[in-house]
Amino acid sequence: MQFISTRGQVPPVSFSTAVAQGLAPDGGLYLPQDLPDLKPLLAEWSKLGYAALCEAFFSVFATDIDPAELKRIVTRSYTKFDHADIAPIVKLDDKRYVLELFHGPTLAFKDFALQLLGNLYESQIARTGSRISVLGATSGDTGAAAIHGLLGKEGVTTFILYPDGRISPLQERQMTCTGADNVFPLAIKGSFDDAQTAMKTVFEDHEFAAEVGLSAVNSINLARILAQCVYYLSAYFRLPEDVRDDITFVVPTGNFGNVLAGWLVQRMGVPIKGFRVATNQNDILHRLFQTGTYQLDEVAPSVAPSMDIQVASNFERFLYYAEGRDSAKVREIIQTFKQTGKYVFDQFDAAGFSSSRTDDAQIASIIKDVYTKYGYIADPHTACGFAEGFAGKEIILSTAHPAKFPDTIQTAIGTDSTHPSLEALKSREIVKHSVEPTPEAIKAFMRARV
Repeated sequence: MQFISTRGQVPPVSFSTAVAQGLAPDGGLYLPQDLPDLKPLLAEWSKLGYAALCEAFFSVFATDIDPAELKRIVTRSYTKFDHADIAPIVKLDDKRYVLELFHGPTLAFKDFALQLLGNLYESQIARTGSRISVLGATSGDTGAAAIHGLLGKEGVTTFILYPDGRISPLQERQMTCTGADNVFPLAIKGSFDDAQTAMKTVFEDHEFAAEVGLSAVNSINLARILAQCVYYLSAYFRLPEDVRDDITFVVPTGNFGNVLAGWLVQRMGVPIKGFRVATNQNDILHRLFQTGTYQLDEVAPSVAPSMDIQVASNFERFLYYAEGRDSAKVREIIQTFKQTGKYVFDQFDAAGFSSSRTDDAQIASIIKDVYTKYGYIADPHTACGFAEGFAGKEIILSTAHPAKFPDTIQTAIGTDSTHPSLEALKSREIVKHSVEPTPEAIKAFMRARV
């Protein structure tokens, strides 16, 4: 299968090239040239376990990878999850289910994609003999998942930008206490959006990218989105038959990649009813779906830090389809937004999305209410999915283990939430590097270490 850029100014590429580049040379994001119809495969796929389902799904897209090698990559990617179902479903009552996505090595949904991406990169390095430098930006969970997906991989140097003081202490420790000499957590002053903007600008310097073998781990990398598609398929198959076609997936969302993955699965023929985008107080996406206006606001630090984002990168992929695959229109919208911080759609089509907004006070109240009603502890991001006022059946994606946010949980319900892997980090030395959030400073730091 071939992959194209949302901005339509570069030729189609193979799966492996799209993964290696991350960001397309024209600054766009890669997408399949044509979305496959999965309907004929669903009956057969419904019988598969998680790793086998992932292998079958990727075989549709990664047609340039030897099938035996693809099987090895996928099989290795799901050996570090601590639940037999990989992504278990918890039934709370007849209308509410939770899809737990925090059973990987860093206790967040990002592990599903980044364990796989780490193994894809390892295979690439073995095939080409060329070292790579991985550059990412994180609002909390991506950095840790990327680092742990790449730990021990020969030929990789990892650089992760994060907003200093704006992620949870345990999220920071997961990145800064690895003891690895080829991992560089880069603390910047500012927000995640500042880190992400600088990172994208670095990728647009093609000479530098070639010089250091630059590769991406953020959800600008198509492999991240495709890997996340799999747990929507898995959940759909494992829901009761009388529920699965009448249930809305509720997705705590910051950068729009997680919910986009489900929406793409729906466009590939899986009869998912719909999606609710659950934002925190940084609600650019909620405002978009309510008003048709995509407009920047100041990032307001919250108790759900992984969603403290105003510029949702993966919105560009949604735009490509929403605008009838018109790359010129996508370029116009992105350019207008970059220049003015705002774009008003004449006739915005929400395409089956609904949305909700939850502020810090509501998050604390929801955590308490969910614990009182169900005996279930939701982390602050997952709590956004429990916003009231939505009728019908829902399956809420639980994106992180509550133990990553102990202060918020303790304040809300008076109970500690712990995990052995996090407790072990508390005695380790933090090693981080302060870098200005400018492309020049980031490139200089990388050149000195590659």
